[in-house]
Amino acid sequence: MFDLTGTRALVTGGSAGLGLGMARGLARAGADIALWGRDTARLGRAADELSGFGVRVTTRSVDVSDEHAVVDGVASVVGEFGGLDTVVVNAGIGATLQKFHESSTEQYRKVMGTNADGAYFTLRETSKVLVDQGTGGSVIVTSSLGALQGAGRNQAYGASKAAVLALANGCAVELARYGIRVNSVLPGWIATDMTGQLQDSDVFNRNVISRVPLGRWGRPEDFEGIAVYLASDASAFQTGSATVIDGGYSMF
Repeated sequence: MFDLTGTRALVTGGSAGLGLGMARGLARAGADIALWGRDTARLGRAADELSGFGVRVTTRSVDVSDEHAVVDGVASVVGEFGGLDTVVVNAGIGATLQKFHESSTEQYRKVMGTNADGAYFTLRETSKVLVDQGTGGSVIVTSSLGALQGAGRNQAYGASKAAVLALANGCAVELARYGIRVNSVLPGWIATDMTGQLQDSDVFNRNVISRVPLGRWGRPEDFEGIAVYLASDASAFQTGSATVIDGGYSMF
């Protein structure tokens, strides 16, 4: 039920963090992986790791905020793999925390450009492939708990992830007729490069992470299983869902 042998997956933002965690899960289950990221050195290290699972791994440096780079990147993946079965729309950036009334338009545009526009370009171009193939498929979109809860001093990030969630929901409704499932994953506080400054803060750990019922920061490997589940036949009747993975933080 969870076997992905012979399937082809594209993971954006896949060189580290959550993207690499999900790519690792897919590779363990047998999927060939196309990794996108910006840092070629990181992409190389990620590819070496995933190749150890005996699957085919390709990499490409893609800035998802660049529409033409996404168009060319999807065409390249399809040319190499012959098609797609799973798409993980994960690429995203954070921003320096700023008081909202002091925040800059430049930072707002940068965050929205990568997180919201990049998701739109990726969803649009890969959906063309999946619709034309006529064999269905699975799209997994990384949103955030910040799409639902107030992200103080980080409104641009929260807004971008709310936009991504709305994009995913709309695509789930429209693409279902083609057998294409679109589901979202909403991470809570996860230990990645994006949260590095907060991980080192005693005040943050004492006041926020202490409220996580499971008692710790999340880790990229905590997302391997959800990626495999949503990509596999185990979730064949699931679309339009938003799965929160936060160690219980939003319930407490």
